[in-house]
Amino acid sequence: MERNSKGGTKVNTKFSDFLVSKERSAKKLIDILSKNFDYVSVLGTDVFGKVFSVSKEETIIKDSNWSEQGFVIRVYKNKRFFEYSTNEMTDAEETAEKIVSLFDETESLNMNFTEYPQFREDSMTETFSKGYEKEPQNNEHIIIEKLTEIKDKAFSLSDNLISFDAIFEWVKVSKFFISRNKNLKQSYLWSQGYCIPTVSDGSKIKYSYKTYSGLKGLELIDEMIKGTEENISHTNSLLNAKRIIPGEYEIICSPEISGLIAHEAFGHGVEMDMFVKNRAKAAEYIGKRVGSDLVNMRDGAKSAEHVSSYFFDDEGVLAQDIKIIEKGILLDGICDTLSALYLKKKPTGNGKRQSFERKAYTRMTNTFFEPGNDKLEDMIKSVDNGFLLIDEMSGMEDPKEWGIQCMILSALKIENGAVTDEVYSPVILTGYVPDVLSDISMVSGDFYLSGSGACGKGYKEFVKVSAGGPYIKTKARLG
Repeated sequence: MERNSKGGTKVNTKFSDFLVSKERSAKKLIDILSKNFDYVSVLGTDVFGKVFSVSKEETIIKDSNWSEQGFVIRVYKNKRFFEYSTNEMTDAEETAEKIVSLFDETESLNMNFTEYPQFREDSMTETFSKGYEKEPQNNEHIIIEKLTEIKDKAFSLSDNLISFDAIFEWVKVSKFFISRNKNLKQSYLWSQGYCIPTVSDGSKIKYSYKTYSGLKGLELIDEMIKGTEENISHTNSLLNAKRIIPGEYEIICSPEISGLIAHEAFGHGVEMDMFVKNRAKAAEYIGKRVGSDLVNMRDGAKSAEHVSSYFFDDEGVLAQDIKIIEKGILLDGICDTLSALYLKKKPTGNGKRQSFERKAYTRMTNTFFEPGNDKLEDMIKSVDNGFLLIDEMSGMEDPKEWGIQCMILSALKIENGAVTDEVYSPVILTGYVPDVLSDISMVSGDFYLSGSGACGKGYKEFVKVSAGGPYIKTKARLG
């Protein structure tokens, strides 16, 4: 059991019985393959979850799209790594024979494979588990009851409401990583929720959404219930939304928008597999200024506690806390194991796979700007003509040229040091990353992370991430 901040107890996530039953076979496979290869490891994955959706029309319960069960075997010989994935771990001799055959077959093709030094691992045996307050599994009736309560409350708050979706998803993750030197196990649970109202005044239709996420169980739904009134009120305000006259403005970004900028501006930009491919401008700026003295940015599964806070990555590297930017100076990037070997750096625990069937890439975990010392009210008072950006939608980045584009659902007008009731929607923020970061002039002491979405790499390879930070004041072009 684990103690929570309120003094109560948390339930530790139970490690997968399926993986326990396969551990002996995995170790046997490693023993056999070690006769042919200099390095062998097995990543075992068992992920399972459920999605619950309640609307006016229907109630749906289905398996989570994140669910998977399988193994990745990585071997090394002749300066080359080779991987084999399977959802079976029964006949170690047969699997080993297949891997040896495939390795020899690809080696005989005389292709120009990337050469790597051998990866050295420290010896370690550890089992990690993270706790949560309320068990979601086998409590489907409670979940549906609570989501229905949220939906009914939403419809009682507004005659303009024409539809409302209340969605909750929980996912339990169990993984082991076994090699000659390591035997690591981890288990944890994350959950996310969405409340999506759609309103109409008879001539216009508008929608918005409010998201919730964290290393939490059923307790997340209680947060969803509390946020319903604010969600409906804000969505109604969008019926009177205006369009921004394109131009450069002073802006204050909410923690969600700060996280979007951190993710797009410098998250993807410092994924060091892009350094290997010469596709990231950040490689030229290590040790150089990229923002104002107020800019401090981190990434790492150990940097914060949220949906991407695992104990070790999909290559068996322990979670870390990486300082990316300190007082405006770009210090370092993040990397998977193979990129680290190629660049002669230490891996940072950012090797993540969409599933056991996919390659490990350098991926973000919890990416955020650190809080500062300013107060939000003082930040607002300092703006004569600008906007408070409050709802993120999506973003795109160009790591090679450092351009970003952020889609924002809504913004509130700030005039003469006060937030007005004028709403603008939608809003597009564009800019050159160093300009946006260099213009950061105030940073609040608030801090908030959001992890209800997923990050794609090259429009594919989706993984869970979180992003956020404080309120930040800067300048950017809006349209």
